[in-house]
Amino acid sequence: QVQLVESGGGLVQPGGSLRLSCAASGSIFSNAMGWYRQAPGKERELVATISRGSTTSYVDSVKGRFTISRDNAKNTVYLQMNSLKPEDTAVYYCNTGTLFGGSYRSGPYWGQGTQVTVSS
Repeated sequence: QVQLVESGGGLVQPGGSLRLSCAASGSIFSNAMGWYRQAPGKERELVATISRGSTTSYVDSVKGRFTISRDNAKNTVYLQMNSLKPEDTAVYYCNTGTLFGGSYRSGPYWGQGTQVTVSS
């Protein structure tokens, strides 16, 4: 029912930057949001979350390099990725969900993802 569209992926050099966007078809004001990634042959990994009140959380491997943010007026969530490493290569997906305490629970709505490739 809810449509999500990820964009902004591409091919970048190690150490480079990329900004991903996730546009939702409806209001995201009442939802927590998350960014996931999945590399070939690997499990989907939760990378970053942002609460209704814009409290953020990150997986250890991206702390200090990635920043998740939201613009409720535009129904859009962003993932700014700096100092990119080859290990960041994956398809990135956004998701609407809920936060209970420090635990993020994903909802049923996913976009098609956007490919991020970090290579020299």
